[in-house]
Amino acid sequence: MKLSILGCYSATPRIVAQTTSQVLETRGHVFLIDCGEGTQVQLRKYKIKFNQIKHIFISHLHGDHYFGLIGLISTFNLLTRDTDLHIYGPKGLKEIITLQIKLAKSWTNYKIIFHELCSSSSVLIFEDEKVSVHTIPLDHRIYTNGFIIKEKPFNRKLNINKAESLNIDKAYFRKLKQGEDVVNDKGEIISNKLVTLPGRSPLSYAFCSDTAYCESIIPIIFDVDVLYHESTFLEEHEYLCTKTKHSTAKQAATIALKANAKQLILGHYSTRYGGLEGFKNEASTIFKDVVLSGDGKVFDF
Repeated sequence: MKLSILGCYSATPRIVAQTTSQVLETRGHVFLIDCGEGTQVQLRKYKIKFNQIKHIFISHLHGDHYFGLIGLISTFNLLTRDTDLHIYGPKGLKEIITLQIKLAKSWTNYKIIFHELCSSSSVLIFEDEKVSVHTIPLDHRIYTNGFIIKEKPFNRKLNINKAESLNIDKAYFRKLKQGEDVVNDKGEIISNKLVTLPGRSPLSYAFCSDTAYCESIIPIIFDVDVLYHESTFLEEHEYLCTKTKHSTAKQAATIALKANAKQLILGHYSTRYGGLEGFKNEASTIFKDVVLSGDGKVFDF
C-alpha cells in the first residue's frame, strides 16, 4: 500500500495548507479519498495520473472534503476520459454534482456512477478479488463516514524447483499458488505446503476524518495496520470538540490504542497552531507509533 497525502488541514485551503484529500494505491487500484478544493492541482503537483483514478470516496458534505470534486470531474472530461468513474458518498452528493453539470451544460463523455450512502452501520461498498472497502460510521455534525480498505490474501509463493522435482505439471502451478493440493504425473497427491510458502500478509488502512471521539468504530477498525485519524485540536482546545464534533491528538491516539492499530497517522489539523510537533508529542503520550501527515507526504507500508 502507498498513501499520498494531497491535503490534511481543516476548514479553508491556504498556500501551504491544503484541505483533505489523499490517494491510496493498493493491488492495482488508485483510490481517491476525499476531494477538497484544489485536489486536481495537488494531483498534478505530485504526478499522480488522473486516468488511474476509477473510485472516489467522499466522507461527508462539508466543503473542505468535496469542493474539488466538480472541478476534477470537469477536467476528466476535458482530458477526453472514457473510463467509468465510481463515486461513493452521502445521499445528496449525486444531486449536487448533477445540478452543477446540468446548469453548466457540461455533460461528461464518460459514465459517472454514484453510490449514495445513508446507512448508520458499517457496510461493504466495494469489493473485488483483491480488496474490499467498508464504511466507518463517524460522529460529526452531519452524516459522515470513514473508510477501511482491506487487502485480500495474497497467493502463496511457489518453489518451482521443488514442484518440478515432484513431477508436478506446470499447468497446476496456478492452483498451487492459490493454496490447493494437486496430483502429479504419477497420480500422487502433493500437499500444497510441500512446494509453497505463505504469500505476503495482506494490509489494511482506515481513514477517519472528521469525527468526535467515537469508541463505536473500534470493532470495525480493530487490528488495522495503519489508521489515519483526525486530530483537529491540541489538549488546550479540547473544549471545542463537543461543539465542532472533532477530536484532539490524544483522543485519536486513544482510539488507535484501543483498536490495536499498528500505526497512527495524524491529520486534519486546525491552522490556528504554529506547528505540528505538538500534535505528535501529545499523541505519543498515549500511543507509541505516531507519525504526522503533511501535504505531499508519501507513506509506503
